[in-house]
Amino acid sequence: MQYISYYSSPLGGVLLAADGAGLTGLWFEGQKYFARCLDKEHVEEEVPLFETAKRWLDVYFSGEEPDFSVPVHFTGTAFQNDVWEILCAIPYGQVTTYGEIAKRLAAGRGLNRISAQAVGGAVGRNGISIIVPCHRVVSSNGSLTGYAGGLARKRRLLNLEGVDMSRLFLPAETL
Repeated sequence: MQYISYYSSPLGGVLLAADGAGLTGLWFEGQKYFARCLDKEHVEEEVPLFETAKRWLDVYFSGEEPDFSVPVHFTGTAFQNDVWEILCAIPYGQVTTYGEIAKRLAAGRGLNRISAQAVGGAVGRNGISIIVPCHRVVSSNGSLTGYAGGLARKRRLLNLEGVDMSRLFLPAETL
C-alpha cells in the first residue's frame, strides 16, 4: 500500500509518497514525471515516515544541511537505482556532472564506458526530488540542464545550499 501526504515548500507544493519500506516519491506540483511511480490505489494518511520527511524538508529549506536521513525505497530499474544511489552520495553544497556519474558507474561495473546521456535519463526520472539530490548534477560545461522540477527551482536549490554558481549557467533557451 502506498500513502501520500502534501508539503508546502518555498518552491511550491510537494506531493510525498511512501510505502512500508520508505519514501517512494517527492514531486513538485506540475513537474515532469509528476507522481510517475504512484500506485493507482493509495491512501492519504500521515504515516510516521512523512513526519520525518517533512522535518527533513523544514531543516533543508531553512538553509541548513539536515543531520539525519529519510529512508527511501527506489522503484526504478537496476540501472536507475544505481544512479540514484550515487546521487545520494553527492555532498550537500556540491555538484557533479552526468559524465562523472557515468565514469563511476562504468568503473563499478568493469566497463570501459557508460553513456552520460543514459545517466541523464536516469537522473531525470528520479522520483524522490531534493532528498535524492538530482539537482546537484550539472552538465560538464556548467549548464544547469535537466531538472524535472524546472531549472529555476534547480538554481534556487543550489543557491540555498551555497553552491558556487560562478561557473554554472542556465541554457540560453531558458533565459
